[in-house]
Amino acid sequence: MTVSKVSDYSAGTRDTVLHMLERAVAQAGDKLFANVGGDKITFNDVDRSSTRFAHELAGLGVRKGDRVVSICDTHSDVFTIWLGIQKLGGIWVPINLAYRHEFLRHQITDTGAGLIICDADYLERVVELADRLPEVTQILVRNYPHVLPTCSIAIARYEDHLGADDTALPILVEPQDLACLLYTSGTTGPSKGCMISHNYMAMQGRQQIRAMGLVPGDVVFCPLPLFHSAAINGVLGALQSHEPIAIWPRFSLSTFWDDIESSGATHGMLMASIFALVAQAPDTPAMHRCKGQVRMVVGVPITPEIRKTWQDRFGVKIVSSWAFGQTENSRLTMALPTDNPPELCAGRAADEFEVMILDELDCPVPPGTVGQICLRPRFPNVMFEGYWNRPEATAAVWKNMWMHTGDLGKMDEDGWMYFADRAKDYLRSRGENISSFEVEITLMDHPAVSEVAVHALGAQTGEDEIKATIILKEGAKLEYRELCLWAIERLPYFAVPRYYEFRAEIPKNPTGKMLKYKLRDEGVTATTWDCEADGIVVRRPARK
Repeated sequence: MTVSKVSDYSAGTRDTVLHMLERAVAQAGDKLFANVGGDKITFNDVDRSSTRFAHELAGLGVRKGDRVVSICDTHSDVFTIWLGIQKLGGIWVPINLAYRHEFLRHQITDTGAGLIICDADYLERVVELADRLPEVTQILVRNYPHVLPTCSIAIARYEDHLGADDTALPILVEPQDLACLLYTSGTTGPSKGCMISHNYMAMQGRQQIRAMGLVPGDVVFCPLPLFHSAAINGVLGALQSHEPIAIWPRFSLSTFWDDIESSGATHGMLMASIFALVAQAPDTPAMHRCKGQVRMVVGVPITPEIRKTWQDRFGVKIVSSWAFGQTENSRLTMALPTDNPPELCAGRAADEFEVMILDELDCPVPPGTVGQICLRPRFPNVMFEGYWNRPEATAAVWKNMWMHTGDLGKMDEDGWMYFADRAKDYLRSRGENISSFEVEITLMDHPAVSEVAVHALGAQTGEDEIKATIILKEGAKLEYRELCLWAIERLPYFAVPRYYEFRAEIPKNPTGKMLKYKLRDEGVTATTWDCEADGIVVRRPARK
């Protein structure tokens, strides 16, 4: 039997985002930090702009521990906002840009934030909620071209608060202090804020370097939004490695290889749906010029066929889908570039975690047996600190000293883990996790709807097709098309169900809980309406 010794203990590397920035400025201040769709900023640039903005925020009353919400597109000012908040010891809360109405109201009020910073395109969404945001006292709006609207919350222009005071601020935070709240999809109720410490964010930067094998001269390309944990990981990797992140405001299939070429990218962080789109796109001159330029791309999931296409057609040496993680624990499992992982695995436990597959009694299962994926940290502050203002929800995922992910998997004798299925009642569509609960609450607001179950169709193995099974109120009349168009106005584009069915009842167990597995298994019934078949295609809203 092996006996642990006191000398075996390690607290791991302890760090903060601000100490990462301080080192980057000292060692590589004039080097490129971020290329934001062609707008290039150095480490010195972002350090100065965030210091000036921090002084302005202090004048607005922001103090250590205060939450500040940002609703912003991808642009270089996001770094000024993010780091400016943290230079005061504040907590940055980036919100999904597709959120509106109840989705948006819940997250803003849940944070208790007094200040919202948003781009012009999102001001109207906030203003229409103003009377339902009792703790918000100030909105800063960026690039607003009109006369500012009036509402119960004071509104000012972001540009009037860029500041001019370069006086350095003392670092107020410790590794264990909160840096960020990132909201989950709310799979078992309203979305929950994951409390992310400075040390956790710093660890994500170190994991990024390991997972992608970054060396001097590398450039990581990422077209994902800066509320997305993958994009945030890419930025943290840049802060740690002192090598640049090329972060594009959005993915464009028609200019993808031109963007890769102009950015000088050697690595890519992409959403799963992008891989097939690029693989199936016609040749372009830029594609041929870039063959072999990108050494590694990462994303989940990737099929073996798509992996081979990227390797053979584009000359990408490593096409990695060998990872599993959540907002709560970042890269829980991963494969290093030097590994030779099995084709369909999700990597092995990262150095920061212990990972076990447990049965319903929390007993370990034999290799190759499916059970729940569970974990615990090897070091302090390397995963989330719990759910914001939800101690009961935090306690619910911790049992017998293991955090239960709610996802199912298996592990082979060599420690490679394989994702099997989702135990939680959640959905994934267009690269986004979706709370069925929040979609149901939104649809329930329709005056003709009495009850609704939102669910996937068939086995949930990747991207889901979403269906809403609905009971109408007695005597109510409603057309499927009318309900779908109503939902499009109120839901994020990625959460709008494609299929709808009106029924007299929804199957339930004796305690009244909906049996969604039965609805999933029944799939597209003879009375199911398909919005796409009726000519309605839901797309990402165009920018104004």
